[in-house]
Amino acid sequence: MPHYRRTAILAFVILTALYLFTSPRSSSSTIARHPSGKDGVTIPVTTGRPSDTSQQPSRPYPPPRQIVNQKISGQQPLSEPKGKTLREKLQYQFPYDREGKFPAYIWQTWKYTPASGDFADNFRQSEASWTEKHPGFVHEVVTDQAAIYLMKYLYASVPEVLEAYTSLPLPVLKADFFRYLILLARGGIYTDIDTTAIVSTTDWIPAEVPRSTIGLVVGIEADPDRTDWAKWFSRRIQFCQWTIQAKPGHPVLRDVVATITEDILRMKQQGILRTNKMDKSVIEFTGPAVWTDAIFNYINNPSYFKMEGKNITWEAFTGMESAKKVGDVVVLPITSFSPGVGQMGAKEPDDPMAFVKHDFEGTDLLQKSTWVAADSIIGTWKPENERIHPEREPEKQEEKKEEKKD
Repeated sequence: MPHYRRTAILAFVILTALYLFTSPRSSSSTIARHPSGKDGVTIPVTTGRPSDTSQQPSRPYPPPRQIVNQKISGQQPLSEPKGKTLREKLQYQFPYDREGKFPAYIWQTWKYTPASGDFADNFRQSEASWTEKHPGFVHEVVTDQAAIYLMKYLYASVPEVLEAYTSLPLPVLKADFFRYLILLARGGIYTDIDTTAIVSTTDWIPAEVPRSTIGLVVGIEADPDRTDWAKWFSRRIQFCQWTIQAKPGHPVLRDVVATITEDILRMKQQGILRTNKMDKSVIEFTGPAVWTDAIFNYINNPSYFKMEGKNITWEAFTGMESAKKVGDVVVLPITSFSPGVGQMGAKEPDDPMAFVKHDFEGTDLLQKSTWVAADSIIGTWKPENERIHPEREPEKQEEKKEEKKD
């Protein structure tokens, strides 16, 4: 019996010792179970982070509870500047950076793209010349239908402009408006489909003029040095808009877009935005007249330039034979974009200052008007309001339709 007791006592002592050695010890770094109650996942109570920090990111654990707001239905548009004028909205959406580079874009517009079998053969060589002279540039021929979607994409944030563009009743008006709109939003070169690139745009500006000081390059279309110039042209010096190079957001483009938009919406409200009902001719409405006015307004605006003395007028550009820089605008002589017209000082297409040739394609263009002074023929320049540009051919058909309605 004593032997049995000793055995029992020894067993009790051994079990007690085993229990004491194998049980967890209390310390300040006590490990507790994960609040979720899942087995095998523990966290130090004092840190709030997983114990194996080498395998887990350093972030609050468990993740903080997210507050779910009231459900939002649909995409929320960006808020546009409230109480701003149209020009201020355009400036906000398309800021101007004079020191930036000229974008490597070439924009043209026509009824068909060159990939279409309906693209006229007489335009193929001239259209291709722009790609050949500008390798590496993005060259786009935008169709009338594609232009609508492009404008909706670019001007969705300025609904007034979009409404104005889609409200225009004639293709010629949209073709004019398109060039200003695309250059304001994207910059680069706009050129008519019937123009041929003679020299790359990289050589248009004199080498000694830093590109970072220029935002707009234009050429002279007409410099009629005669007393009856108003019978033939809308302005004494007229800047051409069949070829323009610009950096996006340039103030001249902003102004001309705003001016045309305001005129469109005004005529629409008055119920006269129809062929033969509008109170402005195409030339004054969207053509070279309003373009020329926008340029002169800009270079005479004290908000942009420090004005010294009298305003800059046509006299500063008449008889030019080389490029002239006014502020951040470079004006090229008439030879640059109108070589071979045979008057107003324009020289031939092989002249060093000839950069772009305009073919003035159209059905009745061969019937050119003739200028006669002192019994001598001094030129054969077709007045702008009598020209038929390729993009303006549908205009006569639209006019006939409107006349039948009336």
